[in-house]
Amino acid sequence: MRLTTKGRYAVTAMLDLAFHSQTKPVTLTDIATRQTISLSYLEQLFARMRKAGMVKGVRGPGGGYTLSRDAYQINIAEIIEAVDEPVDSTKCGGKSNCHNDQPCLTHDLWMGLSEQIRAYLKEISLGQLLERDLVSEVAMRQGEQVIEMPVRHERMSA
Repeated sequence: MRLTTKGRYAVTAMLDLAFHSQTKPVTLTDIATRQTISLSYLEQLFARMRKAGMVKGVRGPGGGYTLSRDAYQINIAEIIEAVDEPVDSTKCGGKSNCHNDQPCLTHDLWMGLSEQIRAYLKEISLGQLLERDLVSEVAMRQGEQVIEMPVRHERMSA
């Protein structure tokens, strides 16, 4: 199974949100800066995660995003599925048509692997990841780097 950038970015952004939104809503701009993810790409991912009921927007000054449920109630598989990322190790997408419209010789093997990966990712919640010392250390370091970065003003040409 190969998890694409979409799935990785979605999990990373949600973990960033879970960490930083504990005290106030978080803007996508802040997540984009900390995680070096394109803002427009994040907007697309968050639209899907909002539709899946994992995040909610807070309008107005000091607005941004927060989790719509407790971090322990959002598992990693759910995040990946929300952005339409398949967790599938088969060549056929699980349709059993990998060899002349029939299952291939190793179809059951790859289906079993896909099921194991999916089950593993369902067992891990954002809350559990937040408990890990390394996750907290990295999130704090990234937050400090954003604060320390000088603000660049770019001139627009007419």
